[in-house]
Amino acid sequence: MKIQGKMFMWLSVFVLAMAVVYGVWSKEPAGTTALFLAFGLCIMVGFYLGFTARRVDAGAQDNKEADVADDAGEVGFFSPHSWQPLSLAVGGALAFLSIAIGWWLMYFSAPLILVGLWGWVFEYYRGENRTQ
Repeated sequence: MKIQGKMFMWLSVFVLAMAVVYGVWSKEPAGTTALFLAFGLCIMVGFYLGFTARRVDAGAQDNKEADVADDAGEVGFFSPHSWQPLSLAVGGALAFLSIAIGWWLMYFSAPLILVGLWGWVFEYYRGENRTQ
């Protein structure tokens, strides 16, 4: 993870330089602010990856003589399937649509969001994927 942290730090330097050039050249506050915020995000991600790389074992990506097969193996646990993100997406779309159409649409989106969130949190406590 050391290389990813360094990549984000170099990316943050580039974004900072572009933010300064864009701000001086265009005199447009919205884009300049967005670029400075992107710089902040790159710094945060780069710092986190660098901070984490010191506390975990070196991975295959940190070894210059490593093969692709050295990084093989289990990556983590991923849900086989879930219908809950669909409910959250429809509820979120209706919630954002309520800003344009009318706040009354929020009465329909809030239950969809709550049902989707409840189902996602308690997904492994009921049904066929229930853990023992």
